[in-house]
Amino acid sequence: MNALRSMKAPRALFDKLWDAHEIHRRDDGGSLLWVDRHFVHEGSHHAFRKIAERGQGVAEPRLTFGVADHYVPTRGRGLRIADPAIARMVETLSKNAAEHGFKLFGLDDPRQGIVHVVGPEQGITLPGLLINCGDSHTSTHGAFGAYAFGVGATEVAHVLATQTIWQKKPRRMLIRVDGKLLPGVSAKDIALNWIARLGADGARGCAIEYAGEAVRALSMEGRMTLCNLSIEGGGRCGMVAPDETTFAYLKGRPYAPPAHLWDVAIADWAALATDDGAEFDREVSLHADEIAPIVTWGTSPEDALPITASVPDPATAATESDAQRIRAALSYMGLKGGAPLERIAVDQVFIGSCTNGRIEDLRAAASVLAGRKAKVPGLVSPGSSLVKAQAEQEGLDRIFVEAGLEWAASGCSMCVGMNGDIVAPGMRCASTTNRNFRGRQGPGARTHLMSPAMVAAAAVTGHLADVRPMLAGRI
Repeated sequence: MNALRSMKAPRALFDKLWDAHEIHRRDDGGSLLWVDRHFVHEGSHHAFRKIAERGQGVAEPRLTFGVADHYVPTRGRGLRIADPAIARMVETLSKNAAEHGFKLFGLDDPRQGIVHVVGPEQGITLPGLLINCGDSHTSTHGAFGAYAFGVGATEVAHVLATQTIWQKKPRRMLIRVDGKLLPGVSAKDIALNWIARLGADGARGCAIEYAGEAVRALSMEGRMTLCNLSIEGGGRCGMVAPDETTFAYLKGRPYAPPAHLWDVAIADWAALATDDGAEFDREVSLHADEIAPIVTWGTSPEDALPITASVPDPATAATESDAQRIRAALSYMGLKGGAPLERIAVDQVFIGSCTNGRIEDLRAAASVLAGRKAKVPGLVSPGSSLVKAQAEQEGLDRIFVEAGLEWAASGCSMCVGMNGDIVAPGMRCASTTNRNFRGRQGPGARTHLMSPAMVAAAAVTGHLADVRPMLAGRI
């Protein structure tokens, strides 16, 4: 009877996804969940070694997908990888795919790219699924109404061997963004806005659902950016209920349901909406027209402010603890409190990553750069080989190159600084990536996070700049 009442009670999207995947619940509250899709990359070799040591194989090869992305070089594609350690990891991924029989989007595959770009692009990511990968930004896939989260090496091994994972149910959090975004403001700005307001631990351990008019108006690319950054605010995952925008994006994708099953799939996916009256552990409301283009100034994504603001002054901090944290961040970043953000000179720019390396992101940057010259060098790395091909078909690559930026192959590139694409010590980079931690883009690198259009504005001016005046007559 209790179970029957529970099933009839209003449920949030996350509750529906959890209930659909829970196999068993322990007395301590831990639940065994079924995993629908498991993505692995060249950094997953530890997990494969673990299952080999135990004499185990991959339980569900058809639900496992490999992608070479984290360590792969973006220059000299097609040539032998110069770094022997990276070459070995890429080769090991290929061997594991062949041995265990799972699909691999390797360097010789025209569909290769960043795992969180390739999955949606191929239609492997679908509404209602539980998706794991040994990467924290697996939350990206939640944009499709999926329960997607990153796991550690031990958990990767467990999923490989059993196609299941143990989890304790997170708290539910709703972030509603009402109204309409103003021109020049993007999903990246929504994300940095709420993270700055609530803090890097503001959504700690929560399953975040994004809703509201502004979220519904986002493209799938924008929704993926929003869900991608959920982790930077402490969230366990992020998600958006599927709708017509989702369905239109997925229709005809290689791994999406075929035509004769499409209507059935749509009917199932349409039910993945939060019921009226469903309860959340926390609700946050934002107004879209109050969000401006945002940049980070410190060493955490929460260190973010509108471009028209100034660098925080430790002397005006609310507490001594806050003052110490600000002083430490400014010391690393080489900044002075009170300086206008728009006067901060940059040494280089980067456009790419699983956060902002999709075709829409490249178009946004190109709309600013068209007919203009960059004052600083920069690198543009598309999120996948298909995105690269599409961008070249549209002539975006020529815009970047004519502006003075380098056009590279797809991969995680300068986001992680482990593949040859790095920011030199002490250099300042305007970046479309997701993390501005100390040394994230290379030892001593100083990173400012922002949207693709804002990075393009920084490239053109040579300093952090408000992109909105540059968009006049272009959007």
